Amino acid sequence: MESTIRIFADEPVIYRKIIKNAEMEKLQKDLDRLGEWAVENAMKINPSKSKAIGFTRARVKDPPNYSLMGTLIPEASSCKYLRITLCSDLSWADQVNCAVKKAWKALHFTMRILKKGNSNTKSLAYMSLVRPIIEYGAACWDPHREGQIMALDRVQKKAAKFANHKNIPNWETLVSRRKLSRICAPSKRTLEKARGSLFVTD
Repeated sequence: MESTIRIFADEPVIYRKIIKNAEMEKLQKDLDRLGEWAVENAMKINPSKSKAIGFTRARVKDPPNYSLMGTLIPEASSCKYLRITLCSDLSWADQVNCAVKKAWKALHFTMRILKKGNSNTKSLAYMSLVRPIIEYGAACWDPHREGQIMALDRVQKKAAKFANHKNIPNWETLVSRRKLSRICAPSKRTLEKARGSLFVTD
């Protein structure tokens, strides 16, 4: 297997960098090997539920057709992996819009339930139930467009007003929290690699 495979729970991905047609052929061969392995190990794979995505900003005249176990894998312009929306044009607009939509839904629910709650309870509810939604995976998709940043900030501003009608709570800004998340992400990845290569013997 020459291509890279990543497996998390029931969401496996197989990918490789494509520059020439030879790379496409190698990826198809790896897909064929994957299909053969599934048959040998009595594993069921539904190719129709899989998606083929090419990540590039360039215009692709003839997109490649990949198949798995004799079935054509449908091409898509976006997909969700580990609850993060990945777009073929490398844009994070869909991910931001999805996060904002879910966060508003969670915030409105919280506001209905805790309408008569005190400020501390409302703040805790926001930080526990709403803010994690708009920060999930943010080290990966932290937006740079002003409109997307403002859309995320509006959720927190509404929550701040709900938590304390007279004074705005002294919360960290979402921008600063995402920046800190980006800074810490490489260190976490290095630590994970170190743990994965640790062997203990008696």
